[in-house]
Amino acid sequence: MRNERGVVLLEVLVALVVLTIAGIALTEDVGAGLRAERDAQDRESRLATEERLLAALTLLKRTDLDQRIGRRQIGEVVVDVQRPERTLYRIAILQEQSPNVEDLVTVVYRTEPRP
Repeated sequence: MRNERGVVLLEVLVALVVLTIAGIALTEDVGAGLRAERDAQDRESRLATEERLLAALTLLKRTDLDQRIGRRQIGEVVVDVQRPERTLYRIAILQEQSPNVEDLVTVVYRTEPRP
């Protein structure tokens, strides 16, 4: 009888260890999910800001776009305006942390000025 009590106690301790490990793993998974959700919300907010900036830049006239050719910092983002052809302007929005990765890009057409 006495040996059985020791075995039962050992089984209870093993079960508690297994439940504790499962609880810790579950807590870590929930934490990782919450971090991923927060990161996604931050990214969505940044993209919405970049989209508003890109929309504003596409409304600029030809002379304004000519003045903005090249890379420049605007707030937390980098704006790259290029003119690959006489009537086309390529506008790209990049993050300051990763200036080689373009988040948003568009091309706009502006007619040539009349002489």
